Amino acid sequence: MIMRNNVLNLFLKDALKSFRRNYIISTSSIATVMSTLFILGIFLIFLLNVKSALIGIYSQFEIQVTLMDDIKITDQQNIYNKIKAAKGVTDITFGNKKQSSENVKKKLDNRNKSLLADFENDTPVSASYIIKVNRSEDIPKIISQTNGLQGINEINSKQSIPKKIFVIVKTLQWIGVVLFLILMVASSFLIKNTIKLAIYPRRNEIIIMQYVGATDWFIRWPFIFEGIIIGFLGAVSAVIVIYFLYSFVYRKVTPYLVMMSISFIDPSFILTTISWSFILIGIIMSVIGSILGIRKFLIV
Repeated sequence: MIMRNNVLNLFLKDALKSFRRNYIISTSSIATVMSTLFILGIFLIFLLNVKSALIGIYSQFEIQVTLMDDIKITDQQNIYNKIKAAKGVTDITFGNKKQSSENVKKKLDNRNKSLLADFENDTPVSASYIIKVNRSEDIPKIISQTNGLQGINEINSKQSIPKKIFVIVKTLQWIGVVLFLILMVASSFLIKNTIKLAIYPRRNEIIIMQYVGATDWFIRWPFIFEGIIIGFLGAVSAVIVIYFLYSFVYRKVTPYLVMMSISFIDPSFILTTISWSFILIGIIMSVIGSILGIRKFLIV
């Protein structure tokens, strides 16, 4: 155990020595990781905010159950109980709407405003339940449970909009996956080249270590540790820049979002959740780049 700790300390010291010796190249590698994760982070926050805004829109989607004018009290109570027991219902409001006025409005000539006003004043009022749902997927289930009940005149819902929204979100998610893979490959390639530049002055040292019996992995580990340091520092730098930039934008736009009943993710989410993922991604990219960068020099 002590022997293993001594070896790890040796690898770490060697990595730090190489990091200081090739400060400019190491800084370039850190900047590469930072810029990659910055672009990825901006797109990720954009996608999360789009989904967060859509959740707010979902909460405003409603089902309107219009009751018959001559409905019995027992039938009305039965409809209410069925709606209340349905899974996904978040709120039930009893209201009135002017029967079929919207359909008639579409048919009336816009120029005949006086006729339209007379119609609205004379239109009979019909009672209805306004149902707010938890998710758009709950709309068909609730309609199925209430459809056909005694005393219901018609049921209206807006199901076409969520389907379009789902298509947009799924498209954005696939774009995010593709962008992430492209950035990962590009960043690993750039890090590999910068690591090569750092290793090149030590090529004779590597050859000597091979001649005295050092294994390939014994030679690799200091560079892997160096990659871990580069990935960690690059990821932390990216998280800090993203946090302060997003916090600034968040403070500016929040007052306008509140008026539109839209909420964005809190800046603290970057530090509590995104930061750990980015640190892991940064370390993985840098380690891959280090392994690929030293591979050429291990071939004798």
